[in-house]
Order: sequence, then C-alpha cells, then structure tokens
Amino acid sequence: MNTTFDILVIVLSVLLALFLILSIIAISLVLKLLSSLRQIVAKGEQLVDSAEQLGETLRANAGAVGIVRMLLKFVSSVSNMKGKRD
Repeated sequence: MNTTFDILVIVLSVLLALFLILSIIAISLVLKLLSSLRQIVAKGEQLVDSAEQLGETLRANAGAVGIVRMLLKFVSSVSNMKGKRD
C-alpha cells in the first residue's frame, strides 16, 4: 500500500508542477496581450481625437466659407448689374 501511495504522490506532484509552469506561461502571455491591447486602444483614442478636431475645424471653416461665397456672389451680382447699366 505504501508503494502505491508513493507513486500517486509523485504523479500528482509532477502534474501539479506542469500545471503551475503552464499557468505562469499563460499568465505572462495574457499580460503581454493586455499590454498590446492598451497600446492599440491608446492609438485608437488618438485617432478619434484627431478626427474630432478635424470635424470641428471643418465645421468652423464651413461658416467662413459660406460667408465668403455669399460675398463673392454679391460682388459678382453687383458687377453684373454695373455691366448691364453701361
């Protein structure tokens, strides 16, 4: 009975050691993956921020472009009217 018990303890010890080693490797890989995902998320946030700034710039300039177009149409219509009077 003693020999069977010794063999069982050795087998279980070896399996526990393998499990611990594999667990440590798996945890280190998961930590590396999380690190990479954090970097990807940070770059995505930067991209969204820059796109948001671009949208704000376009929105701000769209009003200015509209005013300039309106002034150009006004000037062209005034110059057309002057040309018709002459």
